Amino acid sequence: MSNEKLDSRAPGDAEVARSPSNVKPQKTGWDKYAGVIACGAGLFSDGYLNNIIGPVNTMLKTIYPDAYKNSSAQANVASITFAGTVLGMLFFGYTSDHYSRKWSLFVSTIIIILFAALGTGSYGAGGSPNGLITALVVYRFFLGIGIGGEYPAGSVGCAENTGDLKEGSRNKWFILFTNVQIDLAFFISAIVATVVVLATGESHLRAAWRICLGIGIIPPLSLLYLRLKLREPEAFTRESLSKTRTPWLLVARFYWKRLTVVSLIWFIYDFSAYSFGIYATDILSNLLGEEAPLWKSLAWNILINFFYMPGCLAGAFVADLPSMGPKKTLFIGVTLQGVIGFVMAGCYPLLSKPENVAGFTVVYGIFLALGEFGPGDNIGLLASKTCATGIRGQYYGLAAAIGKIGAFAGSYALSAIQTAAGDDAIAAGRNPFFVASALAFVAAGLVLLLPHIGQDTIDAEDVRFREFLEAEGWDTGAMGLKEAREDVRVVEGESGKVV
Repeated sequence: MSNEKLDSRAPGDAEVARSPSNVKPQKTGWDKYAGVIACGAGLFSDGYLNNIIGPVNTMLKTIYPDAYKNSSAQANVASITFAGTVLGMLFFGYTSDHYSRKWSLFVSTIIIILFAALGTGSYGAGGSPNGLITALVVYRFFLGIGIGGEYPAGSVGCAENTGDLKEGSRNKWFILFTNVQIDLAFFISAIVATVVVLATGESHLRAAWRICLGIGIIPPLSLLYLRLKLREPEAFTRESLSKTRTPWLLVARFYWKRLTVVSLIWFIYDFSAYSFGIYATDILSNLLGEEAPLWKSLAWNILINFFYMPGCLAGAFVADLPSMGPKKTLFIGVTLQGVIGFVMAGCYPLLSKPENVAGFTVVYGIFLALGEFGPGDNIGLLASKTCATGIRGQYYGLAAAIGKIGAFAGSYALSAIQTAAGDDAIAAGRNPFFVASALAFVAAGLVLLLPHIGQDTIDAEDVRFREFLEAEGWDTGAMGLKEAREDVRVVEGESGKVV
């Protein structure tokens, strides 16, 4: 502070030595990226543990056909994690704003490790299949709570830490360590499932599904030390409301429209992205026929999941182009996804033939890639940068929770749509694409209601929010953590009074 030069001003005017919104500590080398990686990369666990349950669910259905027949077990095992994730997002959204980004993230990591391990060892009393499935459902619910913390604590911290990076690259790095991690995990989980089934053989699926789930313990475990050493993001230390009451009515008045739009887009994206991902193995099994070995549908699933990667990587770089930005990238991606979805639905009678499984996989892959290019990459970025730091965890957590409700609803809706089609296999496969494509166009319209997101939007939004609170007569002097407030010195006039 003593080395900071004061701006030259006329006598009698206030001079600000350090304001809470325009001065950042300088970081160099690894320090610039450590916070981004530590906060964001944990979403790999979300992607892996959510996507691996698709192949695992198929294995369990093969092992215990009677336990699955005419029961809700399949849907519960596949989607119960989303219910826990919603609770985790809301809970950790609150703690990350009112207590600590760092420790909220650390606790959520411990929960993921613990319940991923318990899920791997799921066992029913007396070895009963129903008991095993019930135990797995319970463990995956609590696993979801831990995963939920990765969003309001991890992704928000990642966004805030990108402020230390070079201007013109901040959106890219946020996406690379959030959504790209999820999509990479989708791809890796598809490979893992195929390799494990080939290695154990289809006569040992009881071992295969446990190995697939057990591997999911490794990613969060590898981040534990890095998160222990993590420091609170600088924006959080400046703008936190943890030491004062949150003006909820003012927050609601200021942000309800944005939050509603962001939440609806996220709901629509997760409705199709997660539900289609979970059932991709089953869809391919139906296309390949009942006689095809399980490893073959899993292998085709690798190709489907591969298409996530070019989509999300392209979106990461396009979102930082001066002529594009996150808003335009999202709009283009979701609009094109809707077009491809309708084309796919129209051509489904042809694509659904077993001899055309390659064509189905490519078109379906493009559909998924466009979803990642647009909303997959940018909805989290928009959620983290369209609100002020003081309430970002709760804002982001609520939007993400509504998104996960979409995923939860989508997994049941897809199953219901397929069931409603009865014996009509064409309708069972085509109708979900009609629904998802129509929703994509709705999302495109909603995107137009969002503001432009620039490189310095986080700082600009903090200033905008402070000005609004002050205009409403709310005292902003208690914002920020104690150490940050002690750094703020205002020299008034010639008296040299320090406040």
